[in-house]
Amino acid sequence: MKKSAALFCALCAIVSTQTTQAQDVKSTSKFYVKVTGSYYFSVFPGQFPKVGSYEPHDERLVYNPATGASTTVSEKVLTGSYGAGGRGGLSFGWNLNKYIAVEASFNYYRSKKNLMTREETTLINSTQTVGKVESHGYVDAIDFAPGVVISPGFTKVNPYVRFGMVVPLWGNLKIETDASRSGTATVGGQTVLTQLTVHRNEKVKPNITLGFQGAVGVAFPIAKKLDIIVEAEYRNIPVRSKEKEVTSYDETVALRNPATGAVISTQHRGLDDLSTAERHTKYVTTLDQSSNTPVGQQGAEVSYRDDNKPANDLKSYINIGGLGANVGLRWRF
Repeated sequence: MKKSAALFCALCAIVSTQTTQAQDVKSTSKFYVKVTGSYYFSVFPGQFPKVGSYEPHDERLVYNPATGASTTVSEKVLTGSYGAGGRGGLSFGWNLNKYIAVEASFNYYRSKKNLMTREETTLINSTQTVGKVESHGYVDAIDFAPGVVISPGFTKVNPYVRFGMVVPLWGNLKIETDASRSGTATVGGQTVLTQLTVHRNEKVKPNITLGFQGAVGVAFPIAKKLDIIVEAEYRNIPVRSKEKEVTSYDETVALRNPATGAVISTQHRGLDDLSTAERHTKYVTTLDQSSNTPVGQQGAEVSYRDDNKPANDLKSYINIGGLGANVGLRWRF
């Protein structure tokens, strides 16, 4: 009788243990949704790509009207990264067991604006600006980031690591350029002042690429099925250019009376007035004699070997990864 009772108690203990384990697996193998907001900092800044014919430099020049020569008085290389900026994400996850989960995230990212090039020319022995070109660029992107999450499975404060890939789904480098130049011209035997102003927006489309993500985080439960998430994340996403399009363009040349400053006449060029080569660019790894490159320039108008075909330029590379801090909420279902 005692043996039977002991055997019964042992069976009950085994069944109870198995039931508890099954309930534990069931309780952790659940779907969750996470929303996060992040800010990323540049980690490995590099030299920015060229903006048309302008190098990524901040250059100051002086112009001597007596000789017609411009002299560089200072110049520095502009460096930085498109990895600095804000990001918002929506993640869907599934706990395979108490310790491992798989996760898929969709993120929208926008970098801060970066100064890509600046060239300012002043009249010799004065502070009067006679020419200036300045460009700023920023990145808009949407990516898909699948990953694996590993944790010790603590019920209270639960640390974890997450790692995986980053697949950009959509994105562009957008460049805004403003330029101006003052000078003189002879019209009908009379000397007049000229004032050129240009505003241009460009969109650089990338090639398909893959990146890497890795994060260390902590989950703090604040309700039965709600956690606060705090993470430190590193992303490395190299991107190379594919093609570029001028999306808006406004160019005005004003002729002014040198005595009164009154406008004599104006000339205007808009987006529809640009040639195919001025408006579209295809990036290549090598430029040679068959490439569609510039052959001349008059004012802001550039002529190419074939104005009716897209221009060619060398591929450029940027990185939209960085080191960031993520804060969010996770709902467990």
